[in-house]
Amino acid sequence: MAAIRIRDAAVLLGVSDDTVRRWIDGGTLQSYQDESGRKVIAGEVLAEFARELATPPPDPLGVGSSARNRFTGLVTKVTKDRVMSEVQMQCGPFTVVSLMSTESVNHLGLQPGEIAVAVVKATTVIVETPGGKT
Repeated sequence: MAAIRIRDAAVLLGVSDDTVRRWIDGGTLQSYQDESGRKVIAGEVLAEFARELATPPPDPLGVGSSARNRFTGLVTKVTKDRVMSEVQMQCGPFTVVSLMSTESVNHLGLQPGEIAVAVVKATTVIVETPGGKT
């Protein structure tokens, strides 16, 4: 089982070290001491906590979809060409970039400042781990 240091847990959760320490001290997040005497969090415990903590913003579209990867965000940049366009969105801490026809961009009225939902339905998702584990 992976032991995750408080600093690393904070980075993964997008909060400060102090916030993680407050969660631990308040009993919201379980930790233990490793062999070196440092407070660490079990990887499985942090994963469950991250799932519980994740509350996406409401989907403004209110439509049914088979795609589970839906990211509500703000359109930050639109680069149009005659045929194709690039649309950049900020979805929480993540930037999502989409290439689509300029006709679609115009039809959807996509421009910086608009709220939109990026829907990702991929048959290939690459997962990488640090340190070249195989």
